[in-house]
Amino acid sequence: MRDFTYYVPTEILFGRGAEADTAKEIRKFGGSRVLVVTGGGSVERSGLLARIEQGLKEAGLAYEVFRGAKPNPRLSHAREGVRRALEMRADLILAVGGGSAIDTAKGIAHGAANPDTDIWDFWCGNAPLTRSMPVGVVLTISAAGSETSNSAVLTNEENGQKRGLGHDLNRPAFAIMDPELTMTLPAYQVACGVVDIMMHTLDRYFNPVWDNDLTDGIAEALLRTVIQNGRRAAADKTDYHAMSELMWCGSVSHNGLTGLGGKQDFAPHQLGHELSSRFDVAHGASLSTVWGAWAETCLQAGPARFARLGREVWGLREEDDLAAARAAIRATVDYFRELGMPTCFSELGVGVQDEATLCEMADCVTYHGARTIGSFRVMGREEILAAYRLANR
Repeated sequence: MRDFTYYVPTEILFGRGAEADTAKEIRKFGGSRVLVVTGGGSVERSGLLARIEQGLKEAGLAYEVFRGAKPNPRLSHAREGVRRALEMRADLILAVGGGSAIDTAKGIAHGAANPDTDIWDFWCGNAPLTRSMPVGVVLTISAAGSETSNSAVLTNEENGQKRGLGHDLNRPAFAIMDPELTMTLPAYQVACGVVDIMMHTLDRYFNPVWDNDLTDGIAEALLRTVIQNGRRAAADKTDYHAMSELMWCGSVSHNGLTGLGGKQDFAPHQLGHELSSRFDVAHGASLSTVWGAWAETCLQAGPARFARLGREVWGLREEDDLAAARAAIRATVDYFRELGMPTCFSELGVGVQDEATLCEMADCVTYHGARTIGSFRVMGREEILAAYRLANR
């Protein structure tokens, strides 16, 4: 086992009706004035937001609701949330929703704790993040894993950049996880969530370190669990067992456990971020679109690793590593299609792009030559462009 540091401070309340303890958790972590961050639509239609508000009132907590978090959460919206939090003197930010609401809440918490710094400076590395305020979560979507992760993603509409910030101050103080809250999601959102969970695991599994036996075994078990229960959830969203397994897998997939001792890759995420920022497509859909192309581009960096994925996760029996590797890539892409997820640009709905656009996308991913991506295979502009060309059909 390689060296690592592991820190996951988030308190998790998991199970039916767990949201009834929201006000209690807020008090526990010192909250008395709460900015509630939501997307607005589904949490209101389901009655969840009304129940949360009633609980806050009964507990004597001051609160305001800040609606409008969108997929690929916007920097401008988070900035407005900072202003609202400062105006009401919030001391805790509560996200009610999925990854977009949670990442927005994280940005608001950082900005409200540092009112003299624009939050984009934290995302760009222009200012150090040294303090924040507590964030609580009532989770409604099994996908991003932001409820336990150290990461948050924002999209800057002014320059089209979508960037992630990794920092332990991103970790929420508590996360309330009731699988029944996910049962009203559209099937497409459930499928996007399954892909996102798998990608958070695969982007740690594919790295240059291959001798962390327990870490790899945990990752493989999680992938098998997600694949099995993704199928069950696609058939019946009210299947509590399936939805509860997916919810817990979502958290574990992105809290660092499945990558301990290794180097994160996350190249498919970077490729997908450019798609979602440019075309405003769902995050999970962007990932399923590029993964097969990324895998084909990076196959020769480690056929044995892809082969192990095929044998341990997909149950393949090919003895030759290269044959098993190619079969593993096909099995993964076929599973995305089984869920109704896109696996190329045309299936994503953005159409086949011209070469100039592909080159522009590759330039944007590298920050115009300022960085490479990935660790399993380090990808510069030409490797990124090759992957986009493979997905461009």
